Amino acid sequence: MEEIVPKFSVFLLIFVRVAAFFVTMPIFSYRTIPTMHRIGISAILAWIMYYTVQSPGYEIDMSYFLLILKECIVGLAIGFFAYMLLSAVQMAGGLIDFQMGYSMASVIDPQTGVQTPLTGQYLYTFALLFLLSTNGHHLLLDGIYYSYQFIPLSSTLLAFGDEGLLTFIIESFSMAFMIAFQMAIPIVGSLFLVDIALGIVARTVPQMNIFVIGFPVKILVGLILLIVMMSGILSLVNLLLDTTLDGLRTLMQLLGGS
Repeated sequence: MEEIVPKFSVFLLIFVRVAAFFVTMPIFSYRTIPTMHRIGISAILAWIMYYTVQSPGYEIDMSYFLLILKECIVGLAIGFFAYMLLSAVQMAGGLIDFQMGYSMASVIDPQTGVQTPLTGQYLYTFALLFLLSTNGHHLLLDGIYYSYQFIPLSSTLLAFGDEGLLTFIIESFSMAFMIAFQMAIPIVGSLFLVDIALGIVARTVPQMNIFVIGFPVKILVGLILLIVMMSGILSLVNLLLDTTLDGLRTLMQLLGGS
């Protein structure tokens, strides 16, 4: 073991940050990926990064366990931040589902194991495929690699009390919500006009059962609009990915106190 990893204490710190990052980051945190595979990938990446991170060895004492806790928090914070921004796609799908009438149906998200909107999961799958096609997952791995430039192993405190960090997180989530709103508003607005048209038909032709006709009409119009607007939605997904990658860098700078 000493020949492979001369400073095991340093390797363990790197492994904790990478493993915690894999717990929450998109794609790699899916429950469909076996736990042993995620641990193995984390160990291999930590072993590669071990030879690029300059750090002295540490004595395994109480302060060392505090460093382990700090590394775990850093990995979880970076991965969770990326996941929360990308979940704006599911938020947009939830708004569309509510207007289409799909809010009564839901599917199981393989990442969280909870029920998610049908259209939201559909758009989120496209967002992940877009992320993979543009090698965005490589950029996420670059983020955890370059995090040691902003938050080195030797740092013992994180700047959670910084006012700029709280402001940045609020602004990032607000930006994610605005992008989700821009994704959903063309379809939601069009379906609202369909509701108005159905209301007028119900008043002019009382014999027609508008509840029986309204659901399939709204679903058909919603699916057509979803196909037409897919290129615009993907362009907003690209903007969301750029916001996520830029936000990860700023988050690491703020956590490191720089």
